[in-house]
Amino acid sequence: MDFHQAGSRPTRRASKDSFTGTVWQDPIIDAPAPARVRASRVSFEPGARTNWHTHPLGQTLYVIYGVGRFQTKGGPIRELRPGDVVWIPPGEKHWHGASPNNAMAHIAIQENLDGNHITWMEPVTDEEYSPKVG
Repeated sequence: MDFHQAGSRPTRRASKDSFTGTVWQDPIIDAPAPARVRASRVSFEPGARTNWHTHPLGQTLYVIYGVGRFQTKGGPIRELRPGDVVWIPPGEKHWHGASPNNAMAHIAIQENLDGNHITWMEPVTDEEYSPKVG
């Protein structure tokens, strides 16, 4: 069994190669094989967001704070609030992040497939991010 006491693993700033704006990540679990689960608490400052990306086995988001945004490629931008749960199917291109004027934090849960849990793509442009929620 592994036990990680609160505060024993440092918060890290997310890579500018995969995010726009300021994003902080706190690890929850990255289970060793044969388990595949990986989870983290991700905190987005206002206007911050992920790049477009996919997950080989899908992803679950559980919003815990603030107001956020989420979009699948070709779909409408959806607003996220605490308690909202989003399931993104395997291979679905999407992004998520804070709203323009509010921070947002969520728990992101996904599984590794052959050591890979995410495929990063291009940044979400201001034009893609800015339309009205709907």
